[in-house]
Amino acid sequence: MALQIFGIPVSRGVAVGRAVLMSSARLDVAHYFVDPGQEEQEVDRLRAARQAVRAELDALQTELPEDAPAELSAFIDVHKMLLDDPQIGRETAVWIRRRRYNAEWALTAQLEVIGRSFDEMDDSYLRERKADVEQVVERLLRALRGTGGLARGMSSDEDLVLVAHDISPADMMQFKQGVFRGFVTDVGGKTSHTAIVARSLDIPAVVGAREASRLIRQDDWVIIDGDGGLLIVDPSPIILEDYRVRKQESSLARERLKRLKNTPARTLDGQMVELLANIELPDDCDAALQSGAAGVGLFRTEFLFMNRAHDLPGEEEQFEAYRRVLQSMQGRPVTIRTIDIGADKPLGTEAAYRDGDFTHLNPALGLRAIRYSLSDPAMFRVQLRALLRAASFGPLRILIPMLAHVGEIRQTFALLDTARTELAASGQAYGPVEVGAMIEVPGAVLMLPLFLKYFDFVSVGTNDLVQYTLAIDRADESVAALYDPLHPAVLQLLGQTIAQSHAAEAWKGRAVHVSVCGEMAGDPSLTRLLLGMGLRSFSMHPAQILSVKQEVLRADCARLAPLAQAVLAEFEPEGQQRALAALTA
Repeated sequence: MALQIFGIPVSRGVAVGRAVLMSSARLDVAHYFVDPGQEEQEVDRLRAARQAVRAELDALQTELPEDAPAELSAFIDVHKMLLDDPQIGRETAVWIRRRRYNAEWALTAQLEVIGRSFDEMDDSYLRERKADVEQVVERLLRALRGTGGLARGMSSDEDLVLVAHDISPADMMQFKQGVFRGFVTDVGGKTSHTAIVARSLDIPAVVGAREASRLIRQDDWVIIDGDGGLLIVDPSPIILEDYRVRKQESSLARERLKRLKNTPARTLDGQMVELLANIELPDDCDAALQSGAAGVGLFRTEFLFMNRAHDLPGEEEQFEAYRRVLQSMQGRPVTIRTIDIGADKPLGTEAAYRDGDFTHLNPALGLRAIRYSLSDPAMFRVQLRALLRAASFGPLRILIPMLAHVGEIRQTFALLDTARTELAASGQAYGPVEVGAMIEVPGAVLMLPLFLKYFDFVSVGTNDLVQYTLAIDRADESVAALYDPLHPAVLQLLGQTIAQSHAAEAWKGRAVHVSVCGEMAGDPSLTRLLLGMGLRSFSMHPAQILSVKQEVLRADCARLAPLAQAVLAEFEPEGQQRALAALTA
């Protein structure tokens, strides 16, 4: 009898094949105390394991083919950086020296400490960076045991799918080489680096399937439905054949989508739509250009600050990163968001955890994003100066996250003026910028007329807007099912933001540019609704752009506008479903 397992769909398509199970090194870790006086020998074991893993990562990076996605090399760099992080090397050695834990035990103890600091984060993107630390620790444990990761050079006459507790981006070269047709993991989320690489490689994938690696046996037939987040284990011949046909149809559909790359995103009634890319590393610009993106709608700067609590990036380092993006995008507009991280910096509280001195915080409502930046004006001015200097190399928009108070707005513009003055005084060249507000808390929508007075553009972060409007943490499995981007309250706030931004032309002399950069923007099933609500700028992962463009090309905004208003008028779920169905009819 077929077994169905549900997870999170992160990369579209269908994969059918025999299961190859990859066990986790953390499932069987030896726990023992080293003999007194042998602590330094155990520290040497840890040091040797780190050297072995670095050599392995260097080899993987060297062997990357020229057509490998830029993200692969960038994420290997992230793992190498984490490998050198004191919180993994130095702090793990502390467990060995103070507690006389063996190296494997010390690593897992330190991982638990680090993991807690990540779990406290409200931002899902930052929270999922925990997976990178876990993957590095996994490699270290394998090195300590004398075993490697996925065997390189594997081949098979049969189609194979990989089933694992977790997979690192570095191990995903096996997919580039055609060894595996898809993968499923017990853990992970939509913004994990593994998910990002899966989308770049166009590999069907389901993550967060919890018990999949325990329930699926070696050599089982497995169907991975990357569209619906469904795994079917030991399917009947009829189901197997049905999915093989769907796989062929999906492959043909993806090939057709590629032909749309250079097609202007224009609706049937002549409305031009801006399709932008969300990126998190400068190297991601290649994927944005290959997808036909009109620019970058969201460049997250957190990668510069991650694991840098005691060594924040300076002005030159930041300037070089921002300049690279602007130059890579070849004159297309680039929106760079200022740091969206809080006082709950990752890897920053390990000592407190180890010593049992930790006060629980609620980072979702605490010192984060613009609040964090304004709490350290010197640090914020460094970022602003780097951004202003980079603006000399292309059209730059600066996006300020999580604004809610007029005082925050005024302080931000005052610091921006100070940064300009400092650059002028030092003879540094800088360029013009547009400044925009991230709309992600309900209070910002209710104060939107004030925001529109100050800002050149607004960008709606629907992920956080849903969470703050409905008071739901979607990482909390007990309430995650209540996370609903189509909740009437969310749609009302989104509709107000779009309508008022357009209406600003009456009193400001021009409409305020409005875009959506959350997951809603990249969901093709919502494209018609958003177009009908008046949205003309969407920002999403590069892999989603062509699917959304296809919906844009098929849409008639004049027809969709009254249908979208009908959706906004419905508060009962049955009525809303009928109104949504009319949009796609």
